[in-house]
Amino acid sequence: MTLPSRTEPTGVVVVDDQAASRSGAVRFAGASHPGLVRERNEDRLHVDAARGLLIVVDGMGGQAAGEVAAETALAKLLERLERRTGTPEDRVREAIASANNEIARLAREQPDWEGMGCVLTMALIERGVVTVGHVGDSRLYRLHAGRLDKLTHDHSPIGAREERGELPERDAMRHPRRNEVYRSLGAKSHGPRDADFIEVLRFPLAREDAVLLCSDGLTDLVPAEGIEKVVREHAGDERTLVQALVDTANAAGGKDNVTVAFAAGDRFAETFARAAAGRRSTRPAGDRVAPRPGFWRRGSTLFALGALTGVALYGGIQLLERRVLHPQPVATDAPAAPVAARHEVGAGARFHTIGDALAAARAGDTVAVHPGHYREQVRLEDGVTLIATPPGESTIEPAAPADGAGPVAALVAEDIGAGRVSGFVIAAAPDAPIDYGLVIRRSAVTVENVEVRGARVAGVAIEDAAGAALIASRIHDNSGAGVIVRGAGAPLVLQNRIADNGRGSPPAPGIEVASPARPRIAGNVITGNAGGAVRGLPEHSPLLDGNVTGAAAAERRTRGSR
Repeated sequence: MTLPSRTEPTGVVVVDDQAASRSGAVRFAGASHPGLVRERNEDRLHVDAARGLLIVVDGMGGQAAGEVAAETALAKLLERLERRTGTPEDRVREAIASANNEIARLAREQPDWEGMGCVLTMALIERGVVTVGHVGDSRLYRLHAGRLDKLTHDHSPIGAREERGELPERDAMRHPRRNEVYRSLGAKSHGPRDADFIEVLRFPLAREDAVLLCSDGLTDLVPAEGIEKVVREHAGDERTLVQALVDTANAAGGKDNVTVAFAAGDRFAETFARAAAGRRSTRPAGDRVAPRPGFWRRGSTLFALGALTGVALYGGIQLLERRVLHPQPVATDAPAAPVAARHEVGAGARFHTIGDALAAARAGDTVAVHPGHYREQVRLEDGVTLIATPPGESTIEPAAPADGAGPVAALVAEDIGAGRVSGFVIAAAPDAPIDYGLVIRRSAVTVENVEVRGARVAGVAIEDAAGAALIASRIHDNSGAGVIVRGAGAPLVLQNRIADNGRGSPPAPGIEVASPARPRIAGNVITGNAGGAVRGLPEHSPLLDGNVTGAAAAERRTRGSR
């Protein structure tokens, strides 16, 4: 079912659905309110559990133009997303570009709507993977292991300074330029892959995790620690949770429309509060809630609710109007540029090795690797996206260690909070065998669209990595297992082709699971592996969903060629 998306000028609108979406057992809820100062609600909310869809849109513009922009954006988003053609990223990008261009067209044709626009954050959850599209200063948070992490960047001068650590969260929330943005929908026409327009993220949503999307009506008044506290108190009751967040923003003054959308895995409630309590008990007294090393910083002092005076209310109204009148201002005290940097690797680029580029990168940056063979072992850094551009034309095949020691892994993600790897070929060079193609150890890393071949022990090893995901990759012709999953946690192995592995001695399976690991293995083609498809889980385990398995890929290819 598609849930109501419109909001009314007064009252709170709450939508929730506990049906299982295509992403699995995920519970959804959302709420929106005009706040205590503004008469109109220029936010739009859409929650659709059946499609795994969450959308928060925040309109900007004089008179009713903000409502027009937000309503137009939502209509165009849903129009494109109804057509399930293309990858999730393609659909998200094309939907946002279509919404942007329609708003820009309407603004050109209607003088009263000149300058209208909106910002938005949306999340599409399919098969346990979240694809995020983001423009502006609304936000998406991931709640994982008892902590609240902001994954999107604020496309605003003040938000950029806060993310760089130049402004404490409290000062950023009160800054007179807080409501200025340098990215929005409607300012000019854009294509779906234009640089510096749509921020796209992909990451797994484990059963113990949740995502929170919100407009700045919440985050301008309630600090991260306050949001986390509300979630902790109401985990397990999504409808009450989203309404409590709205109520908290209104108790702090309600100077703007406030909209919240929330989706949680079916184990989130039982794990989040316990993990948060354990994290607080190990933190020294008086210490603040610590972000991941190198990740976006947030303050730690909860505002006294209801403390806004009449002067502050007036100031809040002025802030809102400044953003409406100047939806894309030129910054004077902060660079109007994304916080994240892009580091190029390859012939003619600044860096000639992947390792050097990763050493220079910081959380939020992208390392883009151009075509070539890279004879190095690669260790991923925390929060960095590592991509091959174009996909499939950059090969990581490490040289043999000088001392002959092993085991050798071509790419390692170890003890890092987050990261993404996409588009690489990972292989053994003829003169340098490798034991593992890719090792993910105690890391919440997403790996997608990679090819791994030629490893002696396993193509991919996932160890104690609850937040890890291996998606849409090809793991083949490894003499050891295709994928080994061991240790604690429930990583995701989704939509991969795992074929013709395990031909060494003894024979190994396509996927080997060692207790107590509980990976979710869904939508894979697992065929032609000498030791069978999956070892270590019962054939009818609920962890196995929609996989195509077989023992003789070569025979299938032969039959198909006749």
